Amino acid sequence: MTQILSRVSVFAGRVLDVAVEDHCMPDGRQASFEIIRHPGGAAVLPVLPDGRVLLIRQFRPALGKMIYEIPAGRLEPGEAPRDCAGRELIEEVGYAAEQLLPLGGLWSAVGFCDEYVHLFLGRDLAARAQNLEPDEVIDLCPMTLEEAMEQIRSGVILDSKTQVALLRYQMLLMEGDQ
Repeated sequence: MTQILSRVSVFAGRVLDVAVEDHCMPDGRQASFEIIRHPGGAAVLPVLPDGRVLLIRQFRPALGKMIYEIPAGRLEPGEAPRDCAGRELIEEVGYAAEQLLPLGGLWSAVGFCDEYVHLFLGRDLAARAQNLEPDEVIDLCPMTLEEAMEQIRSGVILDSKTQVALLRYQMLLMEGDQ
């Protein structure tokens, strides 16, 4: 781990902070980096009672289009990742999960950001009222795991957290740990 020698905040917002940081590198050299600091997030791959996975298509302003992904959200201060995943599942798709099983996690963009996304598998779903944020546009897209994997192969599903969650779920099924 490098030592941060100095940090100049460029922007501090609701979702992230941007700063220019000077670091002492592992080999002793000093270097300057533009770094995004993010509180982290949690995401959940919901599995419907019939075995299909429930993906969403969400409008993402940074890309200017709807993309396939799994329900996810930013960790609130002091919030446990499992609680965040459960909250986002209810808000974005209108289901609560009796079981939220860890699927590991990932760093979203290690070249410039410290965001870590905790991944979960949601099982034993019960319908609840969907509660979208005013800035969210979401379509529900249930599909078989095979259809989702084909969407990855064909370049339709490009979101990294969604790809990793689907791949890890497929690995669990192949290992017989259903």
